[in-house]
Amino acid sequence: MAKILIVDDDPDLVEAVTMILESKGYDVAAAYGGIEGLEKARSESPDLIVLDVMMPDKDGYAVAKELKADPELKQIPILLLTAVVSHITTTKYTPQMGLETEAEDYMDKPVEPEELVNRIEMLLTK
Repeated sequence: MAKILIVDDDPDLVEAVTMILESKGYDVAAAYGGIEGLEKARSESPDLIVLDVMMPDKDGYAVAKELKADPELKQIPILLLTAVVSHITTTKYTPQMGLETEAEDYMDKPVEPEELVNRIEMLLTK
């Protein structure tokens, strides 16, 4: 089964998404920040990365850019999770920035578990 790497600084979200994905038979790895996420992407060789945008150490846009610039990692599909739309007046991030990364897809938080699984399955079958 496919291995999914979840990168998010919210432990509750990581735990919830992990439980959902493991119940669907996926192998799940977790990282709690952008820097750790990059390290795990290199060490775990995931089939797909679920990547949060707003993280304190290195944001998801920067992580996505680094992943896509790395010849060994650029083929891994990235699904960005973002609360940007609901924080549009209080954040420097914009939905446009999400489109400018080479991420394959992005979803607004809070995510619906079934929708998340559907998006992951679509990306894995591309």
